[in-house]
Amino acid sequence: MNIEHNLTIALTKGRILDETLPLLEAVGIVPTEPLDSSRKLIIRTSAPKIHLVVLRGADVPTYVRHGAADVGIAGKDMLLEFGGAGIYEPLDLGIARCRLMTAAPKGRAPRGHLRRVRVATKFLNVARAHYAKKGVHADIIKLYGSMELAPLMGLADEIVDIVDTGKTLAENGMEALEEIAQISSRLVVNKAAMRTRHSSVMALIEGLSSVLIARGATAGD
Repeated sequence: MNIEHNLTIALTKGRILDETLPLLEAVGIVPTEPLDSSRKLIIRTSAPKIHLVVLRGADVPTYVRHGAADVGIAGKDMLLEFGGAGIYEPLDLGIARCRLMTAAPKGRAPRGHLRRVRVATKFLNVARAHYAKKGVHADIIKLYGSMELAPLMGLADEIVDIVDTGKTLAENGMEALEEIAQISSRLVVNKAAMRTRHSSVMALIEGLSSVLIARGATAGD
């Protein structure tokens, strides 16, 4: 890759990070120290002009939108929740695949008998838009973890959450209902950086695209 400009790449903690690092390594971007044990907030890489920051998923779009990071890797769920203003989304990396779904306790009566539905989720904007589209009045309750607990404790009728295998739902007597979106991780670029650092950003995009094609993945949104 021909990287002429300094680039800061914002990465998402957890599963996305684990699946991102091999892709970056394939294009010659390797952290100079282990990300899981380093106390540094900005990490140098084997590519001298590229630095990494590791953030919560919800923060990646914000850092990229405001130009604190030039490029980021975030789940589509975060992009749907926080919007795409100020961000280009040029590449679907095809990693960390899952589904964003509604779910409820098994055997619950159909939603149609309810005049209002209480919904627990951390995806407030996505949930509001989904239920409004369905013509359902939803009272949204913001939670950050253990969504399955909310219906079990009588806090909510349904949840909106990420579903991978569905095992956690099943173990807690719940079932997935409606799919809101297929989720995978995307490369996102600050719109100003696309102009001012165009050659370097495009080198990164093209390098990752070549890796995905070589691995049999489909590049593009």
